[in-house]
Amino acid sequence: MSQTRRNMRNTKLWMNILWILVAVYAVAEFANTVFSLSIPLALLLLVLVAFSLVHGAIRYRWSGIATFIVICLVVSNILENTSILTGFPFGHYHYTSGSALGPKIFLVPVLIAPAYFATGYLAWALSNVLIGEVRRESSALTTFAVPFIASFLMVVWDLCLDPGASTVRHIWIWEQGGGYFGVPLTNYLGWFFTVYLFFQLFALFLRVRKAGAEVTWPRSYYAQAVVMYAVIGLTFVLDYLVVGTNSQVTDAAGVVWQTRSIAEAAATVSIFTMIFAAALSAMKMLQVSAAVRNTSADVGTGS
Repeated sequence: MSQTRRNMRNTKLWMNILWILVAVYAVAEFANTVFSLSIPLALLLLVLVAFSLVHGAIRYRWSGIATFIVICLVVSNILENTSILTGFPFGHYHYTSGSALGPKIFLVPVLIAPAYFATGYLAWALSNVLIGEVRRESSALTTFAVPFIASFLMVVWDLCLDPGASTVRHIWIWEQGGGYFGVPLTNYLGWFFTVYLFFQLFALFLRVRKAGAEVTWPRSYYAQAVVMYAVIGLTFVLDYLVVGTNSQVTDAAGVVWQTRSIAEAAATVSIFTMIFAAALSAMKMLQVSAAVRNTSADVGTGS
């Protein structure tokens, strides 16, 4: 068997594994929300991390995705610790002790880092679908635009997540509260700054990295990342649909919020940001596929 055919078989195997990981994550989130199975957050994150790691390694090789991880983890951990100590760039907050996020690295729980990587990679993958691949010969516009759009795709996830995690479940506390269900605007500006920084550094790495063989990945490869991102978005909608009770919670500034309103807002934001982005990415893939078919037909008929 030739090396090329062997590589194709290995890639197909990994692609099948990726679809399994998507299914496992979707079922686990559904079971957690609907049947209250209490699957540990660490296990859910493990599935997400495994997906992003394998998906990224297929395209960038293990050295490339390892570089993404290192840049992501170093930048995010430094800026998270800096913000807890000084208030920059996210604002003044702290993580509570004994939460589901596990022990801390300095002042930041250990599970924050894999969450940054797994979701950040998905945002990066969708931005690649929408804007284009960043590679050695990419234009300056693409090298800037992909991290820029990926940053929005990452921040909207926290737009859905943060009020429930902080104001309702008190996994972390915004010490001065904030206008968005107890979360300040500075949090999202800080998120954008942080994730843009590590996305841009990775894009610059790809620009200077030695170019490998040009590979055209099948539509299903990108679809896997799009579906996984959509599943994450749908969990906020599902959570709103199944949570029937309502209670009052008070943020650190003394403002009272309704938990049902927070869940409804998260679902609304998710539908019109995360799920919209996934739908837009899917349409982009179909559009490109149709253009390729039309071009092939024109060549075949001599048009």
